[in-house]
Amino acid sequence: MQVEDISAVVSGLKTLYDDAIAQINKSFGEYAKTGKREASATPCYPYLLVEIKTRKKDGVSPYAFVSIRGAGWYGTSITNPKIFADYLIDQLSSIEAAYEVDYYVGYCNHAIPVAFAIDPSAFEMDKEYSSRIGEYFPLPNLKHIHDDLADGAVEHPSDRPLPLSLFPALRTDYSLQRLRHYSGTNPEHFQKFVIFTNYQRYVDEFIEHAKKVVGKGNYTGFASPGQGVIEKAEDYRSDPAFKGPQMPAYHLIAENNEGITLINIGVGPSNAKTITDHVAVLRSHCWLMLGHCGGLRRTQILGDFVLAHAYLRDDQILDDVLPPAIPLPTIAEVQIALTEAISSVMSLTGQMMKRHVRTGTVVTTDDRNWEMRYEKLRTRLNQSRAIAIDMESATIAANGYRYRVPYGTLLCVSDRPLHGEIKLPGTAEAFYRSRVAQHLNIGLEAMSILKGEAQSGTLHSRKLRSLDDPVFR
Repeated sequence: MQVEDISAVVSGLKTLYDDAIAQINKSFGEYAKTGKREASATPCYPYLLVEIKTRKKDGVSPYAFVSIRGAGWYGTSITNPKIFADYLIDQLSSIEAAYEVDYYVGYCNHAIPVAFAIDPSAFEMDKEYSSRIGEYFPLPNLKHIHDDLADGAVEHPSDRPLPLSLFPALRTDYSLQRLRHYSGTNPEHFQKFVIFTNYQRYVDEFIEHAKKVVGKGNYTGFASPGQGVIEKAEDYRSDPAFKGPQMPAYHLIAENNEGITLINIGVGPSNAKTITDHVAVLRSHCWLMLGHCGGLRRTQILGDFVLAHAYLRDDQILDDVLPPAIPLPTIAEVQIALTEAISSVMSLTGQMMKRHVRTGTVVTTDDRNWEMRYEKLRTRLNQSRAIAIDMESATIAANGYRYRVPYGTLLCVSDRPLHGEIKLPGTAEAFYRSRVAQHLNIGLEAMSILKGEAQSGTLHSRKLRSLDDPVFR
């Protein structure tokens, strides 16, 4: 069905999706009661088809839209259009500013898995009915849930529309479900500027910051696991008995989801990959890693900052899909924003900046006890000119590169194991008190700067686009 404009596209996709979900709910409700399913068509995902026609004579040159191959047909399946409405409007508006475009919406041939549409456990049903759901309703088909498109591992058939986005509906829905599970919050609450950390103390500081600003200025709400959304600081209630999720997420909500999300990913590259695999479908504006690291240079002192401008990937977690030989470029806009934020928050310039902030290579390892095999690592660390070591930064940067999300890393030196300063309870406590709040404030200030870059269209770098990327960033 052809529709007139972008507003009609979003409205049409919402109607198609809502109708499909309503039909699944009705069919499953009947099945839960009777063990039978009414004979009806299996609801499928909505599909957006775009015909890009001639280039406008006075059309703008859209930033980061380097994969429009000219006139032709482009399409993608869509899920949860309510969550992605702002993103769709932004992307289609950028295309329409440069090209003559026609839009079509309808259904594709991929059925919506029942587990992605409803929560079967919310229905009361006989155990026999529960065990036979797969006989009557489609379940997720892992053959269609992959990252071949993002990884450049697929050749586009010439007789089909070219891909419009990196993530089709099935892949997106899979990640939305995983985000609920791992973060303990609703995907619609995730904001477009995401901070990852590996310590609870950053969460505590973020909560205190959120309570100061929620309901004021740009921030309309704050969402966290077990709390839902609050609009006033006094409504926040901490429950010591609450059992949190594996990687809890906290969302300082702003209009168009342009606020800040902080996720405590815990320790290790496996967690870093897991959560970024799923956050990626929400098309963030930027990912920042704020955490602690081991300083490798004698001149560093506890509390110094490390601004990564290169990564040595010894995490091994993404080697099969992104070989370590592939370089990870520095994103200039992110580096500049972090540098400006450090100067602003710490009032540092010139030599004082150089004394307390080191730029260089960060090693990310999958071995928490790497110190015990230092003799084997010595040559590699020397050749890489590494200045710090952690367990998450390069993994997040690598997935940011894979998924075309601008990324950056600012770490704080919490120990210097090669020089006799290991983490001990007393020294660690003093370090935490003096640096965590300051470190977080730098990250928040950097995100504020990057928000302006995103709104002006200069943040999303062309260096992250491949030779035959989909049109949408």
